[in-house]
Amino acid sequence: MPEAQGPARIPRDVLGRPAKELKRLAREGCWAGSHAGRARLYPRLIQRVSCRLVTPDALVYRDVAGRLFGQRSVSSHPLPEFLEGCPVPTYCLSPRGVTALRKILICVGALFPDITHSPLLPALAALLLHYSEDEARCFESLSRLIASNAPHAAYIDQSFLAHQASCMTFGDLASKHCPAAHKLIAGAADNVLEVYSEWLSWLFPGLPLAYAVRVLDVFLLEGQKVLYRIGLALLKQFRLSAAPAGLQGSDVKAELQAFVRNIAQHVSVDKLLERAFGIRLFSRKEIWLLHMANRKALVERGITVVQRRPSFHLAVDMQKFSSSTVTAQEMRLVWSWLPERFSLFPPLLLFSTSQDGCSLQRFYTCCEGYEPTVLLIKTTEGEVCGAFLSSDWAERKKSGATSGFFGTGECFVFTVRPEAERYEWVLIQRPELAKAVPRSRQRSPSPAPESLLGSSRDSSSRLSPFLATRHFLLPSKTASMFMSGSRDGIVIGGGGGQALSLDASLLRGHTERCETFDNPPLCRENFQVQLLEVWGFQSA
Repeated sequence: MPEAQGPARIPRDVLGRPAKELKRLAREGCWAGSHAGRARLYPRLIQRVSCRLVTPDALVYRDVAGRLFGQRSVSSHPLPEFLEGCPVPTYCLSPRGVTALRKILICVGALFPDITHSPLLPALAALLLHYSEDEARCFESLSRLIASNAPHAAYIDQSFLAHQASCMTFGDLASKHCPAAHKLIAGAADNVLEVYSEWLSWLFPGLPLAYAVRVLDVFLLEGQKVLYRIGLALLKQFRLSAAPAGLQGSDVKAELQAFVRNIAQHVSVDKLLERAFGIRLFSRKEIWLLHMANRKALVERGITVVQRRPSFHLAVDMQKFSSSTVTAQEMRLVWSWLPERFSLFPPLLLFSTSQDGCSLQRFYTCCEGYEPTVLLIKTTEGEVCGAFLSSDWAERKKSGATSGFFGTGECFVFTVRPEAERYEWVLIQRPELAKAVPRSRQRSPSPAPESLLGSSRDSSSRLSPFLATRHFLLPSKTASMFMSGSRDGIVIGGGGGQALSLDASLLRGHTERCETFDNPPLCRENFQVQLLEVWGFQSA
């Protein structure tokens, strides 16, 4: 590996710098000019990673490798089962380096028997091997990343359950932060979740070595959140580079993989990182909450911690969907906007004015007990609009006689006909309007993952919901008026107007701009309802 051009710029006291400055230096490529500098710095950075008390080190590796291999050829030992189906990139390693990589992975399998699936691990091992004193030191560095116990800052997913939850989390983030790219993919792919399930392979082994190492520079300091950022930046760049006609008839997964392989033709590594860190991503805790919620949904679908592959197709086949308000193709687009954890479950018709009549009380009776729901409205003019509502309509009863607002920042309103468009919470569109609540103001610590995955409703409900308003310092109360219901009608979106409101007959409605979603009118401002449907999600 030839040295990069230019002198190394690593300050002598770099490890003594404040954490914020250290991150800035890594993002700007401070140690990109010297392989030797990286080799000195990486082990010291990894030593700072908080990990379990008993973590195998270089001495343990030498002992285990000696007993495992002895005089036998490494090639006679199969790779661990957790790497089945996972790419094992070598990143220009010499034949001797490739042998060392196999030994490291085999020893990881022997010393970490709880790992059942880990696509990222081989790429990290190969990259670290370039900058390690020897294979034993590389193993020690890798072990610390595997054994990390830093709160909300995992480095390596170690089960199919965790990996698939990360894929779903990336899909959720892509839907919110890359709406144009997400819409492009949703229009071309039969299964959006399947496309996003390969997001990690875009980075490793997809990116060229020079790009992958720059990502590693920051990953060692900031953890998995960095990978989400890079993946989102790649998705944004992919949208910019896509043909004007879109992706009709093409293999989206193959197009993405080819794009990433040739990324140097589209954007420099410095510009890619700049764009990645220019994305106003959710806080580490919010992403962790979303990841845990996705894990819970997968557990409900029967995915276990020890499972290596899904035993069934995870996504819902929308071609079997039948509605009187939208076509299957239109509903597939709406479904692509939903949080990933809900798109795992088949849609279930809860209420329809054509079947249940135009009764608000009947509406509440049919919808209570279901969370979340999708509201679809077809007007007498043929326009179609609606809303994704994150909370149970039974929440309205907690307001007593007053019609208070409830719900979370996952709520959104949308139009389907004549044009399809989604309008999310204004804090997602403009995150600079609010800040995350400081830890000193948070009500209680986050629960351990085990409490989330418990089977009882009480244990899982302790998880603070993703995008709950109490996590944010809001600019005003009108920025969080998500949904409200009373005997007089329902309201969705408030502040300066109402995104959607329906009277008690469910026949007349009104739409206008509101501060919560910063939306235009979703159809003709004063409209008459031809048909209204509410869809829930059929759990396992």
